[in-house]
Amino acid sequence: MKAMSDRLREMRLQSSAGGGMVEIETNGLLEVLSVKLDPELVARQDRELMEDLLVAAMNQAITKAKQAHAEEIRSMTNGLEIPGLDQAMGTFFGTAGPPDTQPS
Repeated sequence: MKAMSDRLREMRLQSSAGGGMVEIETNGLLEVLSVKLDPELVARQDRELMEDLLVAAMNQAITKAKQAHAEEIRSMTNGLEIPGLDQAMGTFFGTAGPPDTQPS
């Protein structure tokens, strides 16, 4: 598990919203490494828009981190069917199973 945690910590996941007006970099453990705001967005002084874009980018980051966790678990099991794993992952993802999309 430590090796998996180390790999997740070393990952760099990029998330964005508003056509790149807000960019967030996290690792696979969902630790925020950086937040970048487009100067044009800041100049607008539209707090509500900034808040909405930050929420959207953070939600994207959370999804990508969950996908990274799922991929690491699949990698660790080498495709081995583990009873209850799909159910546990479904609980983690709030669905019947992990998302089908891959992190970009």
